[in-house]
Amino acid sequence: MSEFEVRLFKDDASIVAIGEGLLSATLPLEAWTHEAHLAACSWLVRARGDIDTERELSLIISFYNVAVGGVNDDTRGYHHTITQVYIASVKAHLAEVGHALPLHEAVNALLLSERGRRDLALRFYSKERLFSVQARREFVAPDRLGLKHI
Repeated sequence: MSEFEVRLFKDDASIVAIGEGLLSATLPLEAWTHEAHLAACSWLVRARGDIDTERELSLIISFYNVAVGGVNDDTRGYHHTITQVYIASVKAHLAEVGHALPLHEAVNALLLSERGRRDLALRFYSKERLFSVQARREFVAPDRLGLKHI
């Protein structure tokens, strides 16, 4: 498997385990992949209405990063703007597919779509703006294309 080959989920239970592992900060670091980020966010949106993802996911991910030995500084760890882009992407995707699909099928469809691409944020942001310290620390508006196009 190449570094950028999409890893799909076989069942809902694997996604629930990722989401719960994120919340409890017990998910192994090597399991915290791009796919896991989108799966966890999808699970939070669909199953955990008590969590305001736009507001609380920053704290959840930051806490997780530190718990597994990482840091959240100006160059590594939590990135607020990228997270907000993917939250919008997940919410738009789930609104389209609704609850008709099992969670793992909805997540797999997201991962295989434009909204699930690893470079999605670069559709809306220049590299300079997206990878700035300011964008890592707080949400910055896109400089290429409005997020309404997500």
